[in-house]
Amino acid sequence: MTVSNNAKFVSGSILALALSSSIGSAQAAYSYSPFKFNVARTSAPNAQVGDQGNEFKRDVWMIGLAATMPLNRQWSIGANLGYDNLDYGWKINQGNQLVSNEVPWNSINRYSVGLSVNYRPNEQWMLMLAPKLQYAYANTASSSNAESYGVVGMGMYRFESGNMLGMGVAYLNDISKVRTIPYLAVKWQINDNWVLTNPFQAGFSGPAGLELRYKLNDDWDFGFGSSRRTERFLVEDDDVSIEIEEWVSFLRAGWQASKSVHVNMYGGYYFSGEMEQSQTEFSQEIENQFAGAVSFEVKF
Repeated sequence: MTVSNNAKFVSGSILALALSSSIGSAQAAYSYSPFKFNVARTSAPNAQVGDQGNEFKRDVWMIGLAATMPLNRQWSIGANLGYDNLDYGWKINQGNQLVSNEVPWNSINRYSVGLSVNYRPNEQWMLMLAPKLQYAYANTASSSNAESYGVVGMGMYRFESGNMLGMGVAYLNDISKVRTIPYLAVKWQINDNWVLTNPFQAGFSGPAGLELRYKLNDDWDFGFGSSRRTERFLVEDDDVSIEIEEWVSFLRAGWQASKSVHVNMYGGYYFSGEMEQSQTEFSQEIENQFAGAVSFEVKF
């Protein structure tokens, strides 16, 4: 697929790896915690899919482990592992190309592994290259044909103020679909309390998009933002996949429980969603719905 209207919002954890690795490399000399462990839970009530009376309910667990290690003042490397379980409970009134009455897909396993190499030629520029491998498949398919892979390249510039702005491109060879997606990375400190950035924390908002954050004190910060999400997974072994695309707007409250523990609580709204089956290109709209999420992060 060529660049589309949603090109600036990279789906899944590839952009999360790219942005966190790049910004993490700028702070590597000051980092006291090379490892980061995340657990997140997302829930959303029933939403109608199409106009045939079919509904599905989403409950998602996301688990991730990441590490960043500086090699010297110019080079650093990173790696991450991820496992997500997406429980999409169906209430089927009439089967169609998206979901079967007899054996509906309802549980998706998603495994991922990624690496990153970061290079700082000087105090202003940071360059990053990050390959990624992922398997995403439903209970009605096996992992053998569920492979997708990609690579992200990015350059970020640090201004004298400390603000960071970057551009990059992601090549994603997803299940039965290829994407080339340019994107924008930003971390812009407006004043002592406000910052515009990308939402890195795990949660239903996804890692891509923009978030405006307000720091109340050393323990609490708040944010609101929006992102474009894409999820794609195998539902039949003959390269038959389902893709879900939607917008998400969210509010977030973050609590720094200790020096190494951070908790984020989200409330948000899925809208303009669509579900499509790859082989027939059959698609239906997803009803707008509210959602909630909580994520727990430990650095060590």
